[in-house]
Amino acid sequence: MSRLAANLRAALVYGLLSLAAFLSIFPFFWMLVGTTNTAADIIKGKVSFGGALSQNISNLFAQVDMLQVFWNSAFLAVVGTILTLAVSSLAGYAFEMFQSKTRERLFSVLLLILSIPFAAIMVPLFVMMAKLKLINTFTAILLPIIASVFIIFYFRQATKAFPRELRDAAKIDGLKEWQIFIYIYLPVMRSTYAAAIIIVFLANWNNYLWPLIVLQTNENKTLTLVISSLASSYYPDYGVVMVATVLATLPTVIVFFLLQRRFVEGLTGSIK
Repeated sequence: MSRLAANLRAALVYGLLSLAAFLSIFPFFWMLVGTTNTAADIIKGKVSFGGALSQNISNLFAQVDMLQVFWNSAFLAVVGTILTLAVSSLAGYAFEMFQSKTRERLFSVLLLILSIPFAAIMVPLFVMMAKLKLINTFTAILLPIIASVFIIFYFRQATKAFPRELRDAAKIDGLKEWQIFIYIYLPVMRSTYAAAIIIVFLANWNNYLWPLIVLQTNENKTLTLVISSLASSYYPDYGVVMVATVLATLPTVIVFFLLQRRFVEGLTGSIK
């Protein structure tokens, strides 16, 4: 009986895992199939490959300057990721390494900021950007994301596992704090940085609400805004939308698989 129960339990587990895998993979499969079908076939729910891929690609590039749009998204995602990691990792390092009476109070205030929804600060933030004459500029997108409270918290928690003996030995050897950060901390925490790169890049690449408010000309639109515009038109061409969605998904998939191993190590706190 115990063996039968174990077999039933294993069958149930594998069945549930198979169902979860199917539910996770099927939307991506259907998206790929949709790129090869016409809008009418997609509306009908066709799940087999068709022959409209080249036509959908031609229609997309005829309606949208994809090179410019792709460049806009890539620029904001890459520059935003670099700036966020540079500032937030320094802040996380400082919060953990430097002792002060107000450190924990300040950090608690930062954590409270996480509970404030973006909708609550959206209007004041827009007014501030308007007074600075930054509306419809990439600067208005990048400034609010440079200091990410979540990434600061993430780096501070990861820094708890950083061997302080390395920092003490470096100080004895005469290294300044910035040298310790660049030459010792960064190499040791590379897994943490890899995980942070994926998190921040995905967030910046998929950013929708704030760019929708700030960016007001077609020349500055990002991929998320273009896809939303294509899908919300009066007669949406879903084949074109699927092609644009696949193009928007590719960079995130590439970044994830390039840093996948480091990502898992960074989330589990592995330091080498």
